[in-house]
Amino acid sequence: MFTGIILAIGKISAIERKSGDFRLKIDTGTLPLTDTQLGDSIAVNGVCLTAIELGARHFCADVSNETWTRTTLSHAAVGTPVNLELALTPTTRMGGHIVSGHIDGIGKVIGKKADARSVRFTVQAPDNLAKYIAEKGSICINGISLTINEVNGAAFGVNIVPHTLQGTTLNEAVVGTEVNLEVDILARYMERLMRGDAAAHAHGNITEELLQKSGFLN
Repeated sequence: MFTGIILAIGKISAIERKSGDFRLKIDTGTLPLTDTQLGDSIAVNGVCLTAIELGARHFCADVSNETWTRTTLSHAAVGTPVNLELALTPTTRMGGHIVSGHIDGIGKVIGKKADARSVRFTVQAPDNLAKYIAEKGSICINGISLTINEVNGAAFGVNIVPHTLQGTTLNEAVVGTEVNLEVDILARYMERLMRGDAAAHAHGNITEELLQKSGFLN
């Protein structure tokens, strides 16, 4: 698990095909690896990867086809900068929200404008994620824990303060940039719980009738 507070910016230094999937080598920049061991999890642009090789300033990780096709790692190239975060420990300050590193979909930046010293981004999420996105709720973009300012259908806005801009790859994002999205894990579990017994059936979708029975609608 992670908090969505980025610790360093690294970059992809090698991409290798391995028997049908991929292996990445990540230069970790200023990320401290002194307490990291083989098998530990490291979030790369919000994607939870397992370290299978460790160096003083790098680690390697295998990437399955599932992860490759569902995240922006499939668009990465050697030299691509990435946000990095080590897995949390019981003593880590929860400065963000609970982040699993399991990406729900790819969004796209559709707006970017200055707001005093901050920058406001508008991101278009896949339609199937819209139900999990709520004003003043949490969302993870490329591994960064952010608060949602406003929602318009499947599009939402976030405000990025100077510290986050300088310490993450969002500083380089422009209109058209694709980003990894992870919705709040509590929203995903709430949906499943609301289905009740219908969760055992493949087509047990959330309906207006179910929302009314659960007290969410009058």
